[in-house]
Amino acid sequence: MKILFISPRYEGGIGGHAFRVAEKLRESGFDVKLMHVPHVPIKNLKNPSFAIFGMIKAIFDREKYDVVHAWNVPSAFVMKFVKAKKKVLSVHGIYSEQVDVLHSTATSSMVSNAESKVLKFADVLTTDSKSVQKTYKEKLNLDFVYLPAPLDIKKFNEIPDVKKIENQIAYVGRDSFEKGTDILRNIEPQIKGKIVYCTNMSWVEAMKNLKASFVLVVPSRMESLPQSIKEAFFLKIPVIATNVGDIPEVIKNNETGIIVPPNDPQLLLDAINSLLEDKDKASTMAEHAYDFIMENFTWEKLISKYTDFYKNLS
Repeated sequence: MKILFISPRYEGGIGGHAFRVAEKLRESGFDVKLMHVPHVPIKNLKNPSFAIFGMIKAIFDREKYDVVHAWNVPSAFVMKFVKAKKKVLSVHGIYSEQVDVLHSTATSSMVSNAESKVLKFADVLTTDSKSVQKTYKEKLNLDFVYLPAPLDIKKFNEIPDVKKIENQIAYVGRDSFEKGTDILRNIEPQIKGKIVYCTNMSWVEAMKNLKASFVLVVPSRMESLPQSIKEAFFLKIPVIATNVGDIPEVIKNNETGIIVPPNDPQLLLDAINSLLEDKDKASTMAEHAYDFIMENFTWEKLISKYTDFYKNLS
């Protein structure tokens, strides 16, 4: 089976997930090609330039594919012009809501009006989030296939042993408004520990910092399901996160982690300081979280779900 993946980038977030899926599919005998498209590296021009350059590239691409799989809404504009028997689009959040938080009202209104049309470019829609699946069904009456994003535990062999840093707190992800990093920075002076922000660094460096920490904090205002939570679970690092998106699907409060409401700095602060002081509770939660991730979210558990999905498209 010949498959083309399209993503603005192949690292971090949904792009990183696309790259990992491509790797695993190749290991299972699929022929997967990644389309690389240039873009203008200016905030409000990145996605539009990617879509324009990608459409031009797709129009002149003479290859034909069994499946073209676009990752996130901007890639759908490129996917539309690719010659393929089946077209798949994956989203890891409610795109119009993400734009609403990050951009102007005019941009948000334009995207919201176009969203349903763009999603219909695809023959099949997928998401890694049950909450996204439910919301799009209620909002636009669209059906999404749920394909959870697995954790590749073999990659952790690249992470060396590190010494724990007393009361170190890790943040892993983009430094942006929807991720709530401003909330974490505002309470930082009152936290009884030191925060290391793993934002612009390689995955290996981020994991080394996470492994050396006592807790991962996810202060997001909106999410699907951050991969960093699964990574922390595997490394047996307890997690404090907000109850947005699919986070409550994996974090059972005081069992596999601690859940707090979004946009509540005081409760987030209290949870962090309390867990730093209760090492026994932190250790117990980390063990439960590790068991949960090994049972539900490794590639060994989920690879057949992916291979069956692509085989059933033909």
